[in-house]
Amino acid sequence: MAVTTLDPTTALVLIDLQRGIVATPTVPHTAAEVISHSVALADAFRSHGLPVILVRVTAAPDGSDWAPGRTDDGITPGDRPEGWDVVIDELSGYDSDIRVTKRNWGAFYGTDLDLQLRRRGVTQIVLGGIATSFGVESTARCGYEHGYHVTLATDAMADRTIEGHRGSVERIFPRLGETGTTSEILALLAESR
Repeated sequence: MAVTTLDPTTALVLIDLQRGIVATPTVPHTAAEVISHSVALADAFRSHGLPVILVRVTAAPDGSDWAPGRTDDGITPGDRPEGWDVVIDELSGYDSDIRVTKRNWGAFYGTDLDLQLRRRGVTQIVLGGIATSFGVESTARCGYEHGYHVTLATDAMADRTIEGHRGSVERIFPRLGETGTTSEILALLAESR
């Protein structure tokens, strides 16, 4: 189902668009394409006085504040170079933007994201970012469980594998909300204001 409407109190939530993550190869959209679409969405939301939330993931160098579960991939937070968790320049510099720092895949658990949204009366979130099947999907799942209308900007997100991206977009997202392209969301935003 394509995106049908934007609530009057919709927020844009962009996941993990930070130096270390946008530097990795992504599909089916390049990081540059995701950034371009995300900037267009952020500019439009700001111009309509709607919240823009920039979520970044970080961890203490020793990993002490990271999820402690064992994984097969063996990657730990200490493997990250300095500055990997800095939000990209293209989205920085707007004092009105809300910044949320997470230490897990999803942006709700262990953060004040829900509080920030509810304080502003937000009923719908538009999501984008990297990676589709990790941070974006985890945030979409929790957003749905918290009772928000969830819209996913499918060309403002990308993944490390095409299978991961397609699995989320084709199988998971239709059960959590509505999907649409950046241009479809921008058209709805212009039409509804």
